[in-house]
Amino acid sequence: MKKITLIVILVSQYFLAQTPCVNGFAGQYPCKDYDLQSHISIFTIGSFGAEGNDSWGWVDPETQKEYALMGTTKGMTFIDISNPVAPIILGTLKTSTVNSPWRDVKVYDSHAFIVSEASNHGMQVFDLKRLRTVSNPPVNFTADTHFTGFGSAHNIIINESTGYAYIVGASRSSTYGGGPIFINIQNPTNPVIEGGFGAGGYAHDAQVITYNGPDTDYTGKEILIGSNENEVVIADVTNKANPIIISTISYTNVRYAHQGWFTEDLKYFILGDELDEQQIGNNTKTIVFDFTDLDNPLYHFDYFGSTAAIDHNGYIKDNIYFQANYTAGVRMIDVSNVENKIFTEVGFFDTYPNNNSTAFNGAWNVYPYFPSGNIIVSDINNGFFVIKKNGTLSLQNQELQKSFSVYPNPTSGKTTIKSSNNQFVQSIQIYNLLGQKMIEENNINNDTYVLDTKGLQKGVYFIKINNQNTTKLIVK
Repeated sequence: MKKITLIVILVSQYFLAQTPCVNGFAGQYPCKDYDLQSHISIFTIGSFGAEGNDSWGWVDPETQKEYALMGTTKGMTFIDISNPVAPIILGTLKTSTVNSPWRDVKVYDSHAFIVSEASNHGMQVFDLKRLRTVSNPPVNFTADTHFTGFGSAHNIIINESTGYAYIVGASRSSTYGGGPIFINIQNPTNPVIEGGFGAGGYAHDAQVITYNGPDTDYTGKEILIGSNENEVVIADVTNKANPIIISTISYTNVRYAHQGWFTEDLKYFILGDELDEQQIGNNTKTIVFDFTDLDNPLYHFDYFGSTAAIDHNGYIKDNIYFQANYTAGVRMIDVSNVENKIFTEVGFFDTYPNNNSTAFNGAWNVYPYFPSGNIIVSDINNGFFVIKKNGTLSLQNQELQKSFSVYPNPTSGKTTIKSSNNQFVQSIQIYNLLGQKMIEENNINNDTYVLDTKGLQKGVYFIKINNQNTTKLIVK
């Protein structure tokens, strides 16, 4: 019975692979204009009892392959999404101390930097180039460096243009009272603390940039925007030994200033308050500030979303604000008309279809910055999702269907792979749901190949043809 249960769980992670958004649903998931590429359950990502948290991405500078990093209560999992309809879990780096619901990760110079609110966790540094050579996934990774210059932390921010990490949400009893800790990570495996900043109080989250916006007084300066519970703090942190508060701003009905992000022209700052929906009863509220003059920030307007869900993390790409809204999943908001105080929801993908309540369930984070247009979402309850805007989803599978046919499928013994357009079958690889290669055949060079599946256990597999096209194969 235990074996049967495990097979069902493993298979379920891909049953909704590459599912278009049609009539408001991609399988069981409510959606608008965004399709499901693939889904991996939280059980498969983190085992029984795990919950999901943060996520980030890495593009290998040599191979251009895309990888996702997803945190859970138990550690950090690394996923190859170079084929987004058949992601491969490469392995997991376990927490350095104990389990925790809060884990955060950012990437610099092909290294992942991981913090957690787990007691005495410190910062794990992992060389992502190691993912290139994983031959038998999934594996248990160890950190390249375990930095213990601080204990627990809620979050980490990295300014990639300077090579500095900013630890926020450390213990309130620590040297900087939970304010940012400045760490030089230019040598990724040898981090060095160079200072900190307690004058602005406890920082829950932040964005740090090398400024090139409309306020020319600060051109070239390293500017930190801290979401500090009851206000937003703007600081010049260029001189790590002497950080300076430029200004602060709050807003009406503040409950918990949680996380924010600049518009791409650096004129406006978009903030989420994590507790106002629950404590006041409004729909998802996003606060927009005018930061044209950093010395004199101004409240601009409030945007109210289409559901009552709590907002969590949000990021901007190409004038679309991707907002992870817990039980409402990810909402895509057009902010191109921000100057005229107009935001428009143009899409969504609800990873938590149960409800849109003010509970801390559902989408924790969204990462929209992959060059391919793939978007990853980490969900507390439901695991890992790859989604993509309509019209860009099924090209690979469509090309496969044009080029090759696979029959019978499902199969109980043999299946035939046949070319449909004078293209030869040159090579075939068969992978199981964990990304393990089960069969490989090369130098076939024929328009037809009969694959013997008798050596495979019953279940779902993926066929990769000519190292490019992938389709699902069911062995019954």
